[in-house]
Amino acid sequence: MRKRQMMKASILLLLGAALLIAPAMVLAQQAPPPAAPSEAPAAASAVSAPPKIDSGDTAWMLTSSALVLLMTAPGLALFYGGLVRRKNALGTIMHSFIILALITIQWALWGYSLAFGPDRGGIIGSLAWVGLRGVGLDPNPDYGATIPHQAFMVYQMMFAVITPALITGAFAERMKFSSFLVFTLLWATFIYDPLAHWVWAIGGWIRKMGALDFAGGTVVHISSGVSALAAAMLIGRRRGYPQEPMPPHNLTMTVTGASLLWFGWFGFNAGSAIAANKLATNAFVVTHLATAAAALAWMLAEWSSRGKPTVLGAASGAVAGLVAITPASGFVGPMPAIAIGAGAGVFCYSACILKTRLGYDDSLDVVGVHGVGGTWGALATGLFASKAVNPDGADGLFFGNPGQLGIQAIAVLATWVFAFVGTIILLKIVDAIMGLRVSQDEEQVGIDLSQHDENAYAL
Repeated sequence: MRKRQMMKASILLLLGAALLIAPAMVLAQQAPPPAAPSEAPAAASAVSAPPKIDSGDTAWMLTSSALVLLMTAPGLALFYGGLVRRKNALGTIMHSFIILALITIQWALWGYSLAFGPDRGGIIGSLAWVGLRGVGLDPNPDYGATIPHQAFMVYQMMFAVITPALITGAFAERMKFSSFLVFTLLWATFIYDPLAHWVWAIGGWIRKMGALDFAGGTVVHISSGVSALAAAMLIGRRRGYPQEPMPPHNLTMTVTGASLLWFGWFGFNAGSAIAANKLATNAFVVTHLATAAAALAWMLAEWSSRGKPTVLGAASGAVAGLVAITPASGFVGPMPAIAIGAGAGVFCYSACILKTRLGYDDSLDVVGVHGVGGTWGALATGLFASKAVNPDGADGLFFGNPGQLGIQAIAVLATWVFAFVGTIILLKIVDAIMGLRVSQDEEQVGIDLSQHDENAYAL
């Protein structure tokens, strides 16, 4: 009943948002008062002084970049690798590992320019920064006034890496490796890069609208979760699903991967402050609190419905909490973070249970954890955001600004539609040219042998 009431309230707020004007977050630069003639040389010197790099901020951003890299490989690689059957373990790990290489090069050649380059109509960045031309060691005030531009670039690179890696859990155990590579490259270019520009870049239309997404609720988690749904529907079920049991082959590996994700996520969220400051501290604290609350909530929900708590459930709950707090981590305080995490545990667990009733085969529950968790987190930001936490943000519904929830809902809806439709188009193109699935015989023997001629384990 409470969830139904919240849905009704969200719809009403979405309709009401059309009558509200989103507060513009424009940094007004006031001209200095006219200086006396004797002070003119000093004033000119002050104006022309270059931005100063802060060593502490730079060290934190480089550390955060390494932490987010760790989230993909080994974190996500181990988490997904343990969830599949033994014959597909190595190929599943390979997905995350090779994406780290593939998207790194794509980002340096053209991805960063499309995502954060000079704005073109609020939709995409120009090609002015292709090949990292003009992305040097001096700060770019728009994206970090106290760190080298390349530090911001490499930090955002790690976000671009992990997002398509998340999608691979939906088509695990059945997609051709060659088709996976082509699809990943296309998806990063035509889905991730424009979406990152919409939400985070100077001039992006969702950013200008006033939507809040501190570290990637829409850009990373909704986009990957919705794309995972499209992939699962278009590629089809695994051979034998759901009649044959397909349990994880190594839950020890999965829990180790989840623990590494929890660890690396501090760079993901706290690093998004782009400085070692109070906001980074807040993001660090609320990330940990929400994750703990979600792990407990998922465990209790599963315990109540199935009679026993599982290790996999606790690990999945932790990841759901990390996902949900991501967009809110720079805008909410500790107690709202616990509420967001607890909601994520219950909502994401329910979504994963619902999957079996709907009939699609999302192998590793990307839709239930990232799609639903990201959606809840983005909407919850519109509920719990407070300018007392971040003066550059906005107040949410519970702090007197119901319009913010409507703005968040518009951003969520735009991301859902763009990612789903775009992914369907890209998959159909790849399928027409190369085919998406391995053959039945190759699927039976496993992708480790059929795609890589290797085994994860020598028995």
